[in-house]
Amino acid sequence: MCNEATQSKDQEATQVASRRLALCIEYAGEKYKGWQKQKYDALPTVQEHLENALSKVANHPINVVCAGRTDTGVNATYQIVHFDSPANRDERAWVLGTNSQLPQDISVQWAQWVDNSFHARFSALSRRYRYIIYANPVMPAVLAKGVTWTRKPLDVERMQRAAQHLLGEHDFSSYRAVACQAKSAVRTIGNINVYQHGELIVLDVQANAFLHHMIRNIAGVLMSIGANEQEPDWALQVLNARDRRSAGVTAPPHGLYFIDVKYPAEYALPASKLGPFFIGA
Repeated sequence: MCNEATQSKDQEATQVASRRLALCIEYAGEKYKGWQKQKYDALPTVQEHLENALSKVANHPINVVCAGRTDTGVNATYQIVHFDSPANRDERAWVLGTNSQLPQDISVQWAQWVDNSFHARFSALSRRYRYIIYANPVMPAVLAKGVTWTRKPLDVERMQRAAQHLLGEHDFSSYRAVACQAKSAVRTIGNINVYQHGELIVLDVQANAFLHHMIRNIAGVLMSIGANEQEPDWALQVLNARDRRSAGVTAPPHGLYFIDVKYPAEYALPASKLGPFFIGA
């Protein structure tokens, strides 16, 4: 009985001492089967690597919650996670210690203690992605898996006009994967822009939340319009159809970057640098 009572008190003390930490994670998704760890799949995931590294620093098992799960091959420059731990480490130690245990294509950018009311997913007000396209007759060697390449010339002005049809609250059934498990396809796009950055074309989208493959399906439609295969109004026709079969192909994952999450000001998290670094703010 004494041992059981002692264990119970120790557990209570641990629970009381636990604090919540938020981290910003950057990663290249090329080698990973997405963010979420897989129960019956041997392929590596970003979450699996991160939790293993954090557990070594904390000296106890760590489970993290993320702002938004990314698919196979998708990148992030501002993925936010949180976890609880009683481990007595300062913020700098969490960053440096965890990075020393991670592969080079995953990096903790900063760590910050937060109130226990903070939740990486449910506290988020909006999320933002950038899709980077390299339109050139010749395939690139540098950043081959960091951008999406097309040999077709693209008209950025046509793509921008088409994208504006998607602003606001809509049913995005036509722009989500067939296997998407979200109960509702209604989402609100607050900003969407297509612009030229040097030799790259950038699709920049901010919304309250996203559906499975939503950005990649939007990119596929806009690239067809940019290549003069469809008219700009086709983006609206696809939207109104509310049927995935009405849209074009899903664009590749390589050029997609999760770049920002907005939270209530009370949490005072460091602002995103709006990567990737070769595009800048």
